[in-house]
Amino acid sequence: TGCDTILAQMAAECLDCDVDKIIVFGADTDASPYDSGSYASSTTYVTGKAVEKACYQLKENLCKLAAEKLECSIKELEFTKNGIKNLNTDTIISLSELAAKSMCGNNISTQVTVTHSSPVSPPPFMVGMVEIELDKETGQVDILDYVAVVDCGTVINTNLAKVQTEGGLVQGIGMALYENVQYSEKGAIAENSFMQYKIPTRLDMGKLRVEFESSYEKTGPFGAKSIGEIVINTPSPAIAHAVYNATGIWLRELPMTPEKVLMALPEE
Repeated sequence: TGCDTILAQMAAECLDCDVDKIIVFGADTDASPYDSGSYASSTTYVTGKAVEKACYQLKENLCKLAAEKLECSIKELEFTKNGIKNLNTDTIISLSELAAKSMCGNNISTQVTVTHSSPVSPPPFMVGMVEIELDKETGQVDILDYVAVVDCGTVINTNLAKVQTEGGLVQGIGMALYENVQYSEKGAIAENSFMQYKIPTRLDMGKLRVEFESSYEKTGPFGAKSIGEIVINTPSPAIAHAVYNATGIWLRELPMTPEKVLMALPEE
């Protein structure tokens, strides 16, 4: 899902450091705290907020530790990328010095664990527009141009969000036009290999264009919302509408195969 990258980006932004300084430890049930998983559009929105909260708590703990070292009030300190600075004296204690101090004679934790669960689930929004070419003699539908515009709040990583959207669009187009599952009377699946189960390739896609309409979600990390499932939702209704505009026929079942399109057309 790209979570290693975007969660590291969020942590780096909160801790005012380079992304290279953030090391993401992959989930390991022997060592990791419990998490319900990265699914259902929850990674950026829910886990990202947990990262944000954890960073603020860690900075607060480090400032408390620095206050002891510098013998001042925590209100006089500011967390910076170079260390923790005393605003009155301009004295800076580096993070490496704090790390050394935390090893001995210290009861302030320099490790934090945060749990976050959102009571609300703000939906992302998306519009899809498609131009098709339909052959009325064979029922073949080809995608010429597909344009998608997504509102997933503030986009954390534009490249990752774009390729996720493009991937979801291709999946949605496959669901709309190609992918079919048929069972025999004995329950055997006819499409049991990629020779029979057809998925679209890059050559089947024509032009794909993705744009983002930025908004700010106050309950999400840095204003972000989810993007996961919505990207697969628009191709089917958009293509069905395009088929209707081309033929005057509404197809209500997926996939809209050439056979179904041809059989739905008037005989003349």
